[in-house]
Amino acid sequence: MAKRIELTVAAIILLGSLLAPCAQAQPVLKLGYSGAGIGSDLLKLIDRSGLWRKHNVDVRAIYLTSGNLMAQTLSSGDIDLTGFDVTAMLNLGVAGAKELKVVAVIINRLEPFFVVRNSVKTAADLKGKRITISRFGSGSEIITRVALRYWKLDPDKDVTFFQSGNTPTRIAALVAGHMDAALVSSTQVQKVVETGCCRVLADLSELPIEYANYGVVVAGSVLKSQRDNVRRFLTALTEGIYVFKTRSESAMAVLKESNSDPQVVRPLYERLAKTMREYPVPEAGGIQTALDSLLNPKARGIRAEEYMDTSLIEEIKKSGFIDRLYGKSG
Repeated sequence: MAKRIELTVAAIILLGSLLAPCAQAQPVLKLGYSGAGIGSDLLKLIDRSGLWRKHNVDVRAIYLTSGNLMAQTLSSGDIDLTGFDVTAMLNLGVAGAKELKVVAVIINRLEPFFVVRNSVKTAADLKGKRITISRFGSGSEIITRVALRYWKLDPDKDVTFFQSGNTPTRIAALVAGHMDAALVSSTQVQKVVETGCCRVLADLSELPIEYANYGVVVAGSVLKSQRDNVRRFLTALTEGIYVFKTRSESAMAVLKESNSDPQVVRPLYERLAKTMREYPVPEAGGIQTALDSLLNPKARGIRAEEYMDTSLIEEIKKSGFIDRLYGKSG
């Protein structure tokens, strides 16, 4: 059964030594994840549905405060795999960390909303405007840059980025009029729009852009030494997606815990159920977009295939497990 733990950096370092004896008696997978929202809610649903136990895998879900910290912890070997910030993990790999592999992509699209002050009517109006991000090099900056390039804007010349922090802080900067635009998660967008200051310029999930947004990344050494364990993890994850997509009441019960406004839950559920993929195999197009968006010059020329391992999800698919879940023949 998954155990959710919130740790400091010091505690994470200690975790490796504390768990080592247990790992010898009963191998576990230490899954690092960051941020509340889609990934956290999916893990909670899998746990409550008893899917880790059903598929005979012992998962320790360890909450980390940022994608950067998650990358550092994976690099140090204190966790075995990460969910769900694929971009941060690719950035780690490009920077020269140990061999990393994307083994699943749950959502292969951009996910947030691009929210602007009411004075911004079109994407072209963003020229000369101030855009708030969490911090430089973060996923919020990278995804913003992807959207701006899609709209034929130059992120380095046409706009100015400001570091404001997490989503609530960015919303506060928008409402106060200090900033002109920001990415806002699907769980928070209604709150900022209801203030009357701002509007949704674009639902980025509707843009025709493949982007490996939410997925699972495994350290190469773990993939070799615990391949069967990782496959069981992915089997449970795949069934978790099925439960989310087909058992709306169970899924919405989880979403209600992290979204106080009941009016948000139904449209949020429908949005996520639509974007989560039945067959979460990594695809080159989405990973390549993420790689090409990285600010590290070392990312130039790297092919997506270098960071992909589709074999485990393909094995699960070929076994007929996914088709049986959804009642499909063949």
